[in-house]
Amino acid sequence: MIIDKALYRGGRRDTCGDLSDELEAIRETGSDTDFIWIGLKDPSMDELESVNEELGLGLHPLAIEDAVKGRQRAKIEAYGRTFFVVLKTLSYIEETSDVETGELMVHVGDHFVLTIRRGELTPLTGVRRELEADREKLALGPMSALHAIMDRVVDQYREIDVELARDIDEIEEGVFSEGLVSSDAIYRLKREVLEFRRAITPLIAPLRMLHTSTRSPQPHEELRLLFRDVDDHLHFVADRVESYDRLLSDVLSANLAKISVQQNADMRKISAWVAIAAVPTMIAGIYGMNFDNMPELHWHYGYFLVLGVMAAACVGLYATFKKVSWL
Repeated sequence: MIIDKALYRGGRRDTCGDLSDELEAIRETGSDTDFIWIGLKDPSMDELESVNEELGLGLHPLAIEDAVKGRQRAKIEAYGRTFFVVLKTLSYIEETSDVETGELMVHVGDHFVLTIRRGELTPLTGVRRELEADREKLALGPMSALHAIMDRVVDQYREIDVELARDIDEIEEGVFSEGLVSSDAIYRLKREVLEFRRAITPLIAPLRMLHTSTRSPQPHEELRLLFRDVDDHLHFVADRVESYDRLLSDVLSANLAKISVQQNADMRKISAWVAIAAVPTMIAGIYGMNFDNMPELHWHYGYFLVLGVMAAACVGLYATFKKVSWL
C-alpha cells in the first residue's frame, strides 16, 4: 500500500493530485528537477505492477520481481535510465547485542522515486522532512532523494559500528582478565559482525559507480561529491568491520588457549592430589593383606611408625608439588 506520496517542484514540496496526471505533467515540462516520491510498504506483485502500469514508470520486470520477493544482496542495478537500489537496513538490539536486518528498495527514474520498505527496520523516518528543509539539494532532482536515503542508511551503519566496537572491547577485556569468557558469546558476536559485513560489502563497488566521473549517471557535480562523501563513510565502516572480524578470530583463539591452559592447570592439581592420596592408600593396602610374617606387624610401635611414614610422605609430596606450582 502507498504510505506516502509527494510532488516536488523547484526544490519545494507542492500539492500532489492524481499521481499519473502529475507525473505526465512533469514529463511534458521537461524539467530535470521536478519529481514525485512514492513510498510503498510490503507491496504484493499485483500491487507493484498496478502502480507501475498506472503511472507508466517503466520498471523492469526483474526489478519488480526482486522488489516483491525481497532477500536480495545490497546492490545498484541500471535498467536503461532507471536505477534499482537494494539497501540492507540494520538495527542494534541493546538487550541482546544482536544486529537485525531489514530491506529497503529504491527505484529511481525520470522524474520519480519509488521506495519500497520490507519489514519494520526502515530508517526513512525524518528523511523526507530533512530533505525538504534543504531546498538547494532537493532541487537537484530525484537522485537527491536517493542520496538522502543512502546517507541515512550509512549513518545507521556508523551508529551500529560504535555499539559493536564497545561489545568487542568488553569481550577482549574479559578474555585477557583473570576470569573466563564463554566461547559462545565470542562466536555469537562474530556472527553479528558477519551479518553486518554482508550488508556493507556488496554495496561498496556499486556506490563508487555513482560518483566516479567516467561512469556516474549524475549530471550534477554536486551530487557526485555528495555520493563520494557517502562512499567515504561506507569505506570507513567496512574497514572497521573487517578488522573486527579478524580481531574476534584472534580473541576466540586466545580464549580457547586460555581455557586449555586452565584445564591443564586443573588436571595438574587433580593429579597432584591423587598422587598424595596414593601413598597412604598403598601403605594401608600393603599392611591390610593380613599375612602372619609381615615385618613390624606385631611390633608395639608399628602402627605409629606407619602413620608417621604416611604423614611424612604426604607432606613431602605436597611441598614438592607446591614448589613446582602444581598446587
